[in-house]
Amino acid sequence: MTTAARVLGGRYEVGELIGRGGMADVHLGHDTRLGRQVAIKMLRSDLARDANFLMRFRREAQSAAGLNHPAIVAIFDSGEDEGLADAPNGARTTIPYIVMEYVDGQTLRQKLTDHQQLDPAEAIRVTEGILDALAYSHRMGIVHRDIKPANVMITSGGHVKVMDFGIARAIADTAATMTQTQSVVGTAQYLSPEQAQGQTVDERSDLYSTGCLLFELLAGRPPFVGDSPVAIAYQHVGELPQPPSVWNDAVGGDLDAVTLHALAKDREARYQDATEFRDDLENVRLGRQISVAALGTAAAVGAAATQTLPQAYAAPGAPTAVQPTVGARGDRYSNTAGLPAVGHDEGEDAARKGGRGKAAFITLLVIALLALVGWGAVTWFGNQAPATVPTVAVPTLEGMKEDVAARTLATNNLRGQKSTAASTSVPEGEVVSQDPSAGTRVQTQTTVKYVVSSGPDTLTVPDVTGFDKDEARAALEKAGFAVAGFTQENTPDQDKNKVTKTEPAARAVVAKDTKIRIFYATGNVKVPDDLVGKDWALAAVALQNAGLDPRKESVDSDKNPDEVLSVDKAGDVVKRGTTIVVKVAKTPTSTATVTVTPTPPPTTTKPPTTPPPTTLTLP
Repeated sequence: MTTAARVLGGRYEVGELIGRGGMADVHLGHDTRLGRQVAIKMLRSDLARDANFLMRFRREAQSAAGLNHPAIVAIFDSGEDEGLADAPNGARTTIPYIVMEYVDGQTLRQKLTDHQQLDPAEAIRVTEGILDALAYSHRMGIVHRDIKPANVMITSGGHVKVMDFGIARAIADTAATMTQTQSVVGTAQYLSPEQAQGQTVDERSDLYSTGCLLFELLAGRPPFVGDSPVAIAYQHVGELPQPPSVWNDAVGGDLDAVTLHALAKDREARYQDATEFRDDLENVRLGRQISVAALGTAAAVGAAATQTLPQAYAAPGAPTAVQPTVGARGDRYSNTAGLPAVGHDEGEDAARKGGRGKAAFITLLVIALLALVGWGAVTWFGNQAPATVPTVAVPTLEGMKEDVAARTLATNNLRGQKSTAASTSVPEGEVVSQDPSAGTRVQTQTTVKYVVSSGPDTLTVPDVTGFDKDEARAALEKAGFAVAGFTQENTPDQDKNKVTKTEPAARAVVAKDTKIRIFYATGNVKVPDDLVGKDWALAAVALQNAGLDPRKESVDSDKNPDEVLSVDKAGDVVKRGTTIVVKVAKTPTSTATVTVTPTPPPTTTKPPTTPPPTTLTLP
């Protein structure tokens, strides 16, 4: 008897468990609609019961789904499914899930378990792939926060795939950066110092974690080890790492320097973006000079006191020129045992004089022979074709990303010289023009100049009205603006802490470096103080427009009916929605006395008796 497979979202069949972590389980799945194999990650039920986590998970799943890069595991879909009735009251738990690309391969953690450490060239290649993924995700505003070997896949074809974008960020947002109920969020061996101290995390934190990962690939162990996560976190904050060459003789001083620069404690002192980190690794791989900043960091910790041309890891079989050993000047002449003895013999003087003529003849003959040889050499070499110099066609750089253009030039044995310029037609970070032009044949190692777009000189201010003030700051900074500060204002237009306007205003076209001031509502409004004497209808509209709740109270008065006599709290600042009592005039109640005399009855034999007058009071 078989059990029917669980189906999520009406299309994803949940198969066998293929992975398990501290936050979620990963199952092999099948997309019945598209007929393809997928991986399905389902959050643990204890996390799924947290309403705050559910809200943030949905937001982060949407952000991660927007990442489309060959070095990032693709996210196809996400949703929620009702799980088993495991709550105390028998209610079902909503289980969030994410449907991802299925990667046939093994994690970097499994690879390290099998091999302990990687060859430096392979370690550089894998790390470059991770940095390619991070450079893209950082441009898209996503910080991974949990880079470690277990979150990096190596496909069966050797490609690098980074996993778990967004989920780590969602969990980190629910509590402090480092700890959550006395346990470390993430993996302690790869925590940046700012994460360990509970500070704000940014893209440079990912670069520190990548430096820890590179260290382990080279050394076979993380930069810091300890008996507990807290002990390791203290080392991240206060201790300097050893160079990886201490554990691996194959690692050169230049690779030490790059690794240690990525592990700088102060985030301002380490690599500032993933492209900068990747460029230095590429320099190591191609045997070029690494950045001055990396050399300075290594020298500061004593890892590379002197720096020569870096070791190249790209071509292990390349020939190496060896300079013959040259002794010191004193050593050249210290041993004179093979020289003839120096002395003076008077008998030699005559022979010396007789030999002078012969010596002069020999000297002239030697000079003539040398002249003849020189003339022949010049003639022979002058008739030879010049030596063939290797040439290469200049590749097309226009439209490429800056880092791709640099790698393309290096691959074609060309040098690059970058400059920047504003452009309204070419996106920021892409090549605008190049010199020489594409297709021109030049000698190898020729310098190709190329201009990279710094984006337009002007930007349009986005409309953040109604945003929470902190969300507005993030949106403006993402659009390329700096925020000058915040200003409160009393206004009925928005709820408390919601943005009312910006200066410059939304949709204004301003210079790229313009600073934006954000105005947000205090939640308070001012009661109008100019309503006395106006008609009630006009006063009520004015109070409603001010964000207040007008209440009418009629009182006797000799004023015109519905004329405003007084307004409660006029001129005061009160909370939006406060009830304001407005006293208005009404005509006082009056009475009238009418005397009615009844008609006497018809004449009878008995004289009629006239009844007394009846008084009626009429309103």
